[in-house]
Amino acid sequence: MANQLADFDWDVVGTKGYGGGYSTEERARLEALIEGTLNLIAEKDVVKGSVVGITDREVILNIGFKSDGMVPLTEFRDMPDLKVGDVVDVYVENQEDKSGQLILSRKLAKIMTAWKNIEDALEQDIVIDGFVKRRTKGGLIVDIYGVEAFLPGSQIDVKPIRDFDIFVGKKMEVKVVKINHANDNVVVSHKVLIEKDLEEQRQQILTNLEKGQVLEGVIKNMTNFGVFIDLGGVDGLLHITDISWGRISHPQEMLKLDQKIQVVVLDFDENKKRISLGMKQLQAHPWEALVADVEIGSKVKGRIVNVADYGAFLEVLPGVEGLIHVSEMSWSQHLRNPQDFLKVNDEINAVVLTLDRAERKMSLGIKQMTEDPWTKKDLLDKYSVGSKHTGTVRNLTNFGLFLELEEGIDGLVHVSDLSWTKKVKHPSEFVKVGEKLNVIVLELDADNRRLALGHKQLEENPWDTFESIFTLGSVHKATITAKNEKQATLELPYGIEGVVFPKQLVKEDGSVAEVGEQLDFKVTEFTKDERKIILSHTKVYNDAKDEVVAEEKKKTAKDVKELSSTAEKTTMGDLDALSALKAQMEGVAREEAIKKMDSKK
Repeated sequence: MANQLADFDWDVVGTKGYGGGYSTEERARLEALIEGTLNLIAEKDVVKGSVVGITDREVILNIGFKSDGMVPLTEFRDMPDLKVGDVVDVYVENQEDKSGQLILSRKLAKIMTAWKNIEDALEQDIVIDGFVKRRTKGGLIVDIYGVEAFLPGSQIDVKPIRDFDIFVGKKMEVKVVKINHANDNVVVSHKVLIEKDLEEQRQQILTNLEKGQVLEGVIKNMTNFGVFIDLGGVDGLLHITDISWGRISHPQEMLKLDQKIQVVVLDFDENKKRISLGMKQLQAHPWEALVADVEIGSKVKGRIVNVADYGAFLEVLPGVEGLIHVSEMSWSQHLRNPQDFLKVNDEINAVVLTLDRAERKMSLGIKQMTEDPWTKKDLLDKYSVGSKHTGTVRNLTNFGLFLELEEGIDGLVHVSDLSWTKKVKHPSEFVKVGEKLNVIVLELDADNRRLALGHKQLEENPWDTFESIFTLGSVHKATITAKNEKQATLELPYGIEGVVFPKQLVKEDGSVAEVGEQLDFKVTEFTKDERKIILSHTKVYNDAKDEVVAEEKKKTAKDVKELSSTAEKTTMGDLDALSALKAQMEGVAREEAIKKMDSKK
């Protein structure tokens, strides 16, 4: 405006009769007065405006410009008592639109002012009074200077907040911690205000902290391994094993969030600010409360608190536990999984086997609650030699199997006592674990807890009969079932086995018999005590040939003897005829022997 006045030609105006009566000094004074009534206004600025008029739709504002500006009345809803003369902030959108009108906005002025205040608060670390408008995902929406700011849940307090709704509709002091101009996002924190106050208190606590000190704290967080205690600005960990002398699976069994408790300092690291706390240490150890009359042989009652592979733990008193080894759960000699006998929370009675109060250790047994089956009075009669029983196969070994006749009573069936006829190399070829087996008692040694059993003895020994069937030299049909370099196994009649050596498997045509072939075999050896039969196929046809030859030799000798008796009566011609006859007879005998061999094949 000043530049425009400087360029104005007052002399021209004066010649037309306008201002011609003013002197130079008066014109200067008037210029100053005019300049004092007008402000230097720039667009996009926030300026002060005075209300000079109010209509049904608009508010008229004077900002010291050459013309007044108009602002919609709707932008003053937060000022129901607005009147002429009030001064408000407005934003200059446009100095002059197409209609020559000054365009102002109170809404944009509020926003611009708010953002300026927010930026100043961040730079100058100013505390702002905010208003919590609503809850959102992960935190709260707080109104500061009319702008919605985000307050993360982790920045509400130093302790975890589980219910955000309690803050909605309330005022809260916050600090601006981050501004994102690209997205017009503001992040605020209430936690930083608390942390500053707690830092001095935290340092004071750490300075005066010492082992054995008893403190009061509030449970701020709970996990499966323990709880975190707020000691007044300093957090300490109360491990699950230090909550109770008894065994618990989760801290929530005894504690809850926000609960005030007394704890004792077990250890701390001032540099790392780690504090280990204890709760059970405020009470005497339960072993000290164990009554004096509990001793070896005493019966106790308790609850199973843990089951492991090797045994189970019985809680006699909270914090007083005894181990029941799996071998002490049953009189059976075959160890099983402890879970087959017990489970957690079972209430049972047990007998104290060992007790060490100084080491706070105790071993227990539950099989001792019943009588040892080997000491029962009727044992000798029940399992007398020759008595028959049915048991369960519990274990297999190379030399035999162990059969459980009743709990705690096991007997051994040697592999040689399984079958009269089959040579069992391993019990697994005959029976499987868990199967039932009928047996007869062969021997009983109660003092040494030994019981010898037999299965084959339930039947008579068939080898007494076999001795008269498989005589030496007898021939039997047999099938080759197995074969190796040393010998072959034969399946003979009546389900018994025989043995043949490789050289005795050669057939008449020179080939060797193979597994699966059925041939005639001659018994060459029979041993009843060892239940062994040795046979040969080769001897079947070789011995037959030898018999034919021997028979023909015998017949030929007889014929020669008869001819010799008449030799003196013959002539030389007769001798020739006799020689021819002899040759003829030998030829006939040979042909007859061959025919007999062919007929046997």
